[in-house]
This record gives sequence, C-alpha cells and structure tokens, in this order.
Amino acid sequence: MTRVDSFVVGHSVASRVFYRFGRFIVSGGTRVYTRMSITGREHLPKTGPYVLAPVHRSYIDTPIAGCVTRRRLRFLGKDSMWKKRWFGWVLSSLGAIPVTRGTADREAMLRAISVLKAGEPLVLFPEGERKSGPIVQPLFDGAVYVALKAGVPIVPVGIGGSERVMPKSAKFLYPRKVRVVIGEPIMPVGDTGSSRVLRSAITSHSERLHSELQRLFDLSMVGVGWSYPLDGEQSSSVQDQ
Repeated sequence: MTRVDSFVVGHSVASRVFYRFGRFIVSGGTRVYTRMSITGREHLPKTGPYVLAPVHRSYIDTPIAGCVTRRRLRFLGKDSMWKKRWFGWVLSSLGAIPVTRGTADREAMLRAISVLKAGEPLVLFPEGERKSGPIVQPLFDGAVYVALKAGVPIVPVGIGGSERVMPKSAKFLYPRKVRVVIGEPIMPVGDTGSSRVLRSAITSHSERLHSELQRLFDLSMVGVGWSYPLDGEQSSSVQDQ
C-alpha cells in the first residue's frame, strides 16, 4: 500500500453524524431514481459483523449496497483518494477503507479483518471488478478468505438492473428499475478465525457462495423490465434499451 495520510476507523461522533446525513441523501436519491425494491432484509444480521457480498455489474452497485441497511457499511476504495486529509476524512466517515488496486494488498486484508473484528459489516464484491452479463463470473478468494479469517457470515446479494442504470461506458445515470434480493447468511464452517485458513474451506465456501449469487442474481432480474440476450452479447443492447 502506498503511503498516504489517511485513517480508517472514523468512529468519532462527527463522522457518524456525517455518515447518517450522507446515507440519507445518497440512499434516498438512489432508491427514488432507480425505483428500487429490496427483498430479504430479514436475512441481514441486526448486530455484529458480516461480509455483504453482492454481484457487481455497475459503479452504482456501491450506493445500492448502502441502501440495504441503516448500519454503517465499510467499503474498499483506492488509496490515492486519501492524499488530501479532508477528503480522506469524508471517505472514512462514509465507511471507505484505502486499498492499493492491482496488487496483493496484505495491509488491505488486515484492515478489512480488523473492521469485522471491531463489529462492523463490510462490503466486498466477490467477482472483483465490474463484470457484464447474466452469468456470475468465477469468484476471487478475498471475500471468502476475509470472512473465514474473521469468523463471520457472508450475506450474498443479487442486484438486478444496475447494468442498465450505469453501463461500463456510460457517463450518466439512466432512470432504470433496480431490484435487490438478499439471501440467507452463509455461516463459516470449520476452523475459522485461526491463523491459517485452509484452502479446502475457501474452495467449499466459494462454491456455495457462487451458486447462491447466481440464484439471487436470476431472481433479482425478474421484474426489472428487461433481460440479457441469450447469446451473452449484451454490451450494446444493455445500454440502448
């Protein structure tokens, strides 16, 4: 991780008040603009840490994830954005954690685990960067590893319609319908929270998470008013619809 003047915690009264205000504005605007519906909120733990693991089809998925709960959610963000102290304070207050993109950022993983051990929920996109299309792509190990390392549940989330709200090449947000479906928590099984997480445990949890994400993604696409072309060549049609 590059050396930047930043902090991660953001537990001051001011930062929590700022988060509530920021969430009210962003969440309210996002829900109205996308005519968002959310089902499965009863599956979210009311207290304690967990990893929220949504599918990832658009930049708008981050504020969408913030709409599912009033609790402060933690996110990962590019560490370069913390170079200015005031902006770093804003980002940290909104729940962001600095990471170095494109590297095996051990410090980022440690920070993520420390957030979970402090009792806060953390958002990690298991597919990594934004993908496209109706198929959930092979998952990276990060989300499962962090959850197992911290001994916390993973909550899978399907987000349907966000790729039409803001496709990859789009510079604007389109007022399209979004549906969010939250699945039951996947509880950590095995020797969790230990110094070493077994590869077999990561593999088995990743397979289960992948299967559940695909099911939830399929459900979330029902009722958004459009569907992906069967041949998978949806990039241009997604933006044009």
